[in-house]
Amino acid sequence: MKEFVETIVKALVDNPDAVVLKEIEGERTTVFELRVGQGDLGKVIGKAGNTAKAIRTIMLAVSAKQGKRAVLEILE
Repeated sequence: MKEFVETIVKALVDNPDAVVLKEIEGERTTVFELRVGQGDLGKVIGKAGNTAKAIRTIMLAVSAKQGKRAVLEILE
């Protein structure tokens, strides 16, 4: 799932080389810390948070099929 999220985010931002996605695996939950370059945070979050919501919804669907929970933290 990490590569999937990374691909989506890199397509959205102006500086894809600055995108860093760290995966922290827990027993029942996986936390993804997404860091983007300066000025790209708005592109990842989107208008009224719609882009971030869409990414999180996809992650939840995929993780549910795997029997886990996924959390996405977006940081600048």
